Amino acid sequence: MAIPSSFCKRPESNPVPTPNTQVCLASYPKGAVRPDNFFLRQVDVPTPGPGEVLVRNIYLSCDPYMRGRMSGGAGYAAGFALDQPIPARVVGEVVDSRQADFSVGDLVWDFLRWENYTLVRDVSNLRKIDPALGPISHAISVLGMPGKTAEVGMLEIGKVQRGETVFVSAASGAVGSVAGQLARAAGARVVGSAGSADKVAHCLEKLGFDAMFSYREEPVGIALDKLCPDGIDVYFDNVGGETLDAVLARLKPFARIPVCGMISQYDGGTYALRNVGNMVARRATMRGFIIYDHMQDFAAFPARMADRMRRSEVRYFDDIVEGIEHTPEAFIGMLKGNNIGKRLVCAGDDPTR
Repeated sequence: MAIPSSFCKRPESNPVPTPNTQVCLASYPKGAVRPDNFFLRQVDVPTPGPGEVLVRNIYLSCDPYMRGRMSGGAGYAAGFALDQPIPARVVGEVVDSRQADFSVGDLVWDFLRWENYTLVRDVSNLRKIDPALGPISHAISVLGMPGKTAEVGMLEIGKVQRGETVFVSAASGAVGSVAGQLARAAGARVVGSAGSADKVAHCLEKLGFDAMFSYREEPVGIALDKLCPDGIDVYFDNVGGETLDAVLARLKPFARIPVCGMISQYDGGTYALRNVGNMVARRATMRGFIIYDHMQDFAAFPARMADRMRRSEVRYFDDIVEGIEHTPEAFIGMLKGNNIGKRLVCAGDDPTR
């Protein structure tokens, strides 16, 4: 169940409880992810040693790329280990510190784990959050990797220009919603696809997309012929498969396709592209990218995106599920597309609300 982040209230007292609930990987999914691929475990809350920090986790991230790491093999990142808490981006609060750079009460984010408390031994990637930039949940959504992914894909790889036609798949999601708005801010005409009438309305009414369609209600090719009759200059690809193939048949000369993800293939499906030859005829460029290759200026990114939001160029919505015990179903629901915006789990009280 999606709830607003304001639901997560600070209790009257905030002692460090025991035990610590962890969400662990029970088995590697065969096809679609199921609830029995996970299990909950309770362990004691760890005590930090010299140089270590204990973080009370507040928001846990659910991301499509995590499905690929549940295969047991190695892709661009190592697979998740069985019987261990699942690694994920997390926003939290320092509750115990033996490290001079971090104090109790500091709000931070890092690649931690699906659990209530994480002992951080290596603090080199633990980043402090400035609450003045917006809700702290945004540190792992619009002001974090999803927002940066949209910026790199649309502006650096897509090189969108004023007057061009842009198509974004999964347009209501964590990355697609920002990518489309960045294209609009650059002066492009932006078309998106999503999986429900509610998502279509959200993108049109809240995010300012010029046109939208539901791929569940209308074949992609027919919708694109109607909404992009002159072709597509930039396609921000989040889904691959049939949608990508339909776009390949409708490219403008010198079109660009930044490939962010292929969620339609993550459960083991296959799709043979038929129109890839049009890449040559249209002199198009298609480039896959991983955000970890584009982190050189990340320290400046949150303030840059926050400025866009203050100028109303970008609006953003976190889709928050309450309760760490609901993390598996929140993740599975995200893979099925039942979120609008960034899917997070609220695992504990948010002291800024």
